[in-house]
Amino acid sequence: MSTKYLNDAALAAWVDNVIAAGRVYGVQAKGDRFAYEPLTRAADLRLDFDVTILPPKKLFQPLVETIVKFHTQGHYETVVDEEPFVVFGIHPYDIVAIGQMDAIFSKDYADVHYLTRRNRATLVACDIQNASPSMFAACMGTAIVKEGFDILLTRIGDGYVVDVRTEKGEALLAQAGAAEDADTLLLARREQFWDDATRFLNKYLLKCHPTELPNLLEKYYEHRIWEKNAALCYSCGSCNMVCPTCYCFDVQDQVDWTLEEGERVRRWDACLLRDFAQVAGGHNFRRRREERYRHRFYRKGQYMWKRMHQIACVGCGRCTTACTAKIANPVELYNALLEG
Repeated sequence: MSTKYLNDAALAAWVDNVIAAGRVYGVQAKGDRFAYEPLTRAADLRLDFDVTILPPKKLFQPLVETIVKFHTQGHYETVVDEEPFVVFGIHPYDIVAIGQMDAIFSKDYADVHYLTRRNRATLVACDIQNASPSMFAACMGTAIVKEGFDILLTRIGDGYVVDVRTEKGEALLAQAGAAEDADTLLLARREQFWDDATRFLNKYLLKCHPTELPNLLEKYYEHRIWEKNAALCYSCGSCNMVCPTCYCFDVQDQVDWTLEEGERVRRWDACLLRDFAQVAGGHNFRRRREERYRHRFYRKGQYMWKRMHQIACVGCGRCTTACTAKIANPVELYNALLEG
């Protein structure tokens, strides 16, 4: 593949060309926060953002989506979104999270809805220029990324090093016209940028290596912190909803007023919600708040490790920001467990 350099003006022209050619999403300002939204002009794209409110997973697994349309006469139609699209401005930790989601939705019974969107997408990642107040990506090894994207942008000087890794990325960059090759000096400055990111992109410091978390959680299943923190929990599910590696959903059938046709709809669900683990007959496997609170951390730090050898936390810090009770910070909780 290739490594090019685009100054700010050339980058904006390229983005506008991509927008003219098809569906594009990009990070845009929402007041003093940021969000992935349909992009209509390059001037609205913010690659200097700290963190988005919701992760880019919402583009592949929408908050609410129709997966089947059906009729009482017996016919049905699977609904699949096949329109290609481009996403600009995905931070490295979210690229790692998308990789986890890819593996999850490909495992066992492959999810055609997620995978079709994912395969139709071209991912333009962007190295982090500004750290969010709750980030600890460097601790989790997700401050930089070397795979999982089609193009990676790194801010150097008055432009960006454009690292193209796939054929989809080459096709996208072709819309920029002629672009100069990134010289050795630019690449050396990028290496320094990456080295700084792996050392400094932490607002909180985890006092152990992430691979130690499964054994730590195994040891402290009955720790007092679960009940103590859960006493403050609202069971609102905000930490789940903003997490880039949470993938749980609920499925419901909705029949229209004629009682002749309807839709099967799925929407995000959250393990912190009171009724998440409730089954037929009213039994709830995690009725108490401390059980649900503890489950979230075990799912992140142990369950996914056992299943896929990955820690399902990428250090974005969204849960810490979203939690009004101030009990969702993974670093604070894991460090408290380390103290025994």
